[in-house]
Amino acid sequence: MRPGQFFLISLNAMPAEVVIEGTTLRLARPSDVAVARRVAAHFQRRIAENDWRPYRSRADAVRAWTRLGGIRLQVMEALSLLSES
Repeated sequence: MRPGQFFLISLNAMPAEVVIEGTTLRLARPSDVAVARRVAAHFQRRIAENDWRPYRSRADAVRAWTRLGGIRLQVMEALSLLSES
């Protein structure tokens, strides 16, 4: 590299991956890994406790969360919530 030349590296643009229930989720940035893990823990707790409040049922909860898309949708797919509702 010659003097005066530089490479611009954006850390926010680096993709990241996390494995949930054997499924690899491809995320837009490294900070999304923590979000995906937190969302997965939240969904796993709701599944274990059969707690779908404030929704009437699991199907209603999954339908509402599906509309949010993004990381939540990827996590729901990894946890097989979409195929069960």
